[in-house]
Amino acid sequence: MLRLLNNRAWRLWNNDQNLWEQSIYVNLICPVKLSRSCAKWMILQKQGKIISLSGGGATSSRPNFTSYAVAKTGLVRFSEILADELKEYNIQVNCVAPGAMATSLLNEVVVAGSTLAGPKEFDIANKVKEGGGTSSERAAQLVTFLASTLSDGITGKLISAMWDPWEKFPEHLEDLKNSDIYTLRRIVPKDRGQTWGDL
Repeated sequence: MLRLLNNRAWRLWNNDQNLWEQSIYVNLICPVKLSRSCAKWMILQKQGKIISLSGGGATSSRPNFTSYAVAKTGLVRFSEILADELKEYNIQVNCVAPGAMATSLLNEVVVAGSTLAGPKEFDIANKVKEGGGTSSERAAQLVTFLASTLSDGITGKLISAMWDPWEKFPEHLEDLKNSDIYTLRRIVPKDRGQTWGDL
């Protein structure tokens, strides 16, 4: 079975337009191109797995990291759409949120300082660096699970390696198949117990 894992980050700490666009290219366009190329081979075999790593900012605003967050959000939505397009060929497409890891990207945030990275990002980066961050082993285990036959039928999802009970997913396959659980969605007042949004 063919498998593809997309994972690339680009360090961008200023507003240089060329670097901003390069970050979009590396974090969104490159995974799209890889997925497109691999999908053709997977379609011929009528099976496959495409796994991309999303990053911080895919599910909430991330000031001072616009290109990275925009690219990762786009990658998640692209993966949802591709999952729908490839279902009939027995190809699953999912994204993994690995968690805050002590990587070179995190070190760049620390080096950039509070002024450039923003106080919140700087504080988080320092805490992760001091504590060692999320174990890459947990993210690797999730990727291994998604690349295996144990995850057959699970597609179009954004799954957190740290916070989601993905080991139990095979027991809840029908729930996952027939709902928008673990996907990007718009929140309306009703979702928060408010009635003023009703027509």
